[in-house]
Amino acid sequence: MDAKQQELLNRITLIPGLMGGKPTIRGLRFPVSDILELLASGLSEEELLEQHPILEKLDIQAALLYASLKVKNTAVIYAA
Repeated sequence: MDAKQQELLNRITLIPGLMGGKPTIRGLRFPVSDILELLASGLSEEELLEQHPILEKLDIQAALLYASLKVKNTAVIYAA
């Protein structure tokens, strides 16, 4: 994993008690799974960012990288 990927993954947080302990974006109440669902439903990145101004483009990239690594069963180090 390169430094850019690790920097992206630092946006993914697992905080016990927040959103049931699910991975979220930057400690916000916005689960990674919601980003993935919205993209899968056909929402574009631009639409997602427009509808959810709390998100940043790098958050979407982080969510996609996180999902890719989880599918590959690659160990993910979470930010606190």
